[in-house]
Amino acid sequence: MPAARPRVLYVTDLAYQARGRRYGDEDVFLASRLRAHFDLALCHPLDAAALMDRFDAVVVRNSGPVLGYQKEYDAFRAQALESGTPVYNPLTGKADMAGKQYLLDLGAAGFPVIPTVGGAEDLHRLPAASRYVVKPRLGADSLGLRIVPASRVAEAARGDVLIQPRIDFAYEVSFYFVDDDFQYALYAPDPRRRWELRPYAATAADLEFARRFVDWNELGHGIQRVDACRAPDGGLLLVELEDLNPYLSLDALSEDDRDAFVAAFTASLGRFVRLGPAVR
Repeated sequence: MPAARPRVLYVTDLAYQARGRRYGDEDVFLASRLRAHFDLALCHPLDAAALMDRFDAVVVRNSGPVLGYQKEYDAFRAQALESGTPVYNPLTGKADMAGKQYLLDLGAAGFPVIPTVGGAEDLHRLPAASRYVVKPRLGADSLGLRIVPASRVAEAARGDVLIQPRIDFAYEVSFYFVDDDFQYALYAPDPRRRWELRPYAATAADLEFARRFVDWNELGHGIQRVDACRAPDGGLLLVELEDLNPYLSLDALSEDDRDAFVAAFTASLGRFVRLGPAVR
C-alpha cells in the first residue's frame, strides 16, 4: 500500500544540455510544485534502477535521449516490469518510447504522418524531393539526424534508419496532453527556430488531428506531446508522438496556464499512484 504521502522518484538529468531548452529549470519548477503533494526525490536516470524499489512510483521526466544509455534504460524497464513498480509514463507506450517504427505503422494505416520509409529500397514510395531527412530508427532529440540531397540519399540510408522527404512546411506546432485531456498548444512561427515557441490557439480540427494519435497510443496515464507540421496544402502531418519524456516548454506559457497544467499533472499522478502496480 502506498504511504499516506506517496513516495515518488523523479527521474531527470538536470545537467543535460538541450539545444534551445533548459531541462533543469523545467524540472526544478515541477519538482517544487509536486512536493506539496508527494514525498519527492530527484535522481539521474542512471541511478533510477538502484533506487526505485524504495518508492511507490517513478516519474520519468526530462531524462535526456535514451540512446545515450540504452543498456541501462533497458535494465531499468525490465526491473520495473518484473517488480511491478509503476512508472509514469507507463512503459506500454507505442510511440517514441518504443523507437520510430510507429511512423511507418501509422503511415501504413492511413494516418496523416510525414511520408516515411525504412530503407533505400523503398525510396520510390516517397514523394520526390530535393532533400531528404535520414534519422536513426531509435533516435531522439535529433541525434544522428541528417539532411542530405537527393543524389546522396541512397548512400546515406544505411543501417537501421528512417527516410523522409524534407517538407517545406509553414510551421511546427505541438499539442500537449495529460492522460487523455488536452492542456495547451505551442507553435514555432519560424521553422528555422524550432524552440522559439508561442501559444497557439488550436482549432477543433487541430484537436481532432492530435487526439487521433493520443487515442491510438492507448497510454491511459501520463504526458504526451503530439508534434506536427503545417504542410504546404494546409493540412497537419505528424512529425513525432513523444510519450517517454516530452519537454513541456512551460516557460512559454502564462502563469495561469502553467498553474492549470501543474494541477492536471498533479491530479493525474495522484490517481496513478493510487492505482499502484495495476497501471504498469
